[in-house]
Amino acid sequence: MSAPIDVRATHRNRLPPGQVQTQKWPVLHYGMVPRIDRAAWRLSINGAVERPLSLSWNELLALPQARTLCDIHCVTHWSRFDNIFDGVPIDTLMRLVALKPEARYVLVHAAPDYTTNLPLTDFLAAGNLLALRHNGEELTPEHGGPIRLLVPHLYLWKSAKWVTGFEFLTEDEPGFWEDNGYHMRGEPWREERYGRPDPVRMRRGPRA
Repeated sequence: MSAPIDVRATHRNRLPPGQVQTQKWPVLHYGMVPRIDRAAWRLSINGAVERPLSLSWNELLALPQARTLCDIHCVTHWSRFDNIFDGVPIDTLMRLVALKPEARYVLVHAAPDYTTNLPLTDFLAAGNLLALRHNGEELTPEHGGPIRLLVPHLYLWKSAKWVTGFEFLTEDEPGFWEDNGYHMRGEPWREERYGRPDPVRMRRGPRA
């Protein structure tokens, strides 16, 4: 595999405002960790694309892979520096489906019934992956294994665990946490944590 794409922040201080650096990788998600059957798993890519696609696990593994060197930042105020992720580049997948000109956003689908939204420009940023490994080891289920999205320049909730599909949209649509009060974009350097002024309720978990 070639040298990693380095997408670490070039700010004088690599730590975004409001963050604390950690050497650990805390485990955070809502609900139970799903069991992913690789034999039954499919990646569905649809919506505003010229060629909708459904890939099996083995078909995904047959695609070219790349490596990304990055820092990761959680909305809960921790940051972890110098992570290496291996996986299938997002731009490789986009060449297979060909986006329609009207595509502006993507709604990421993940097991068991999670979604998160991204502007297309963020989704297509250099270094983004469908990640399979972290620092040379397969991703554990608690960290999104066997496959998760990696969009390291946004807060980590946008890097959805247990990905199952990408739905390309012409208009933005909130995902799970966005519908429950988190920011529609989630840029760490702007502290885009919440999308409305009731963050205390968000700490109690999603609305019923």
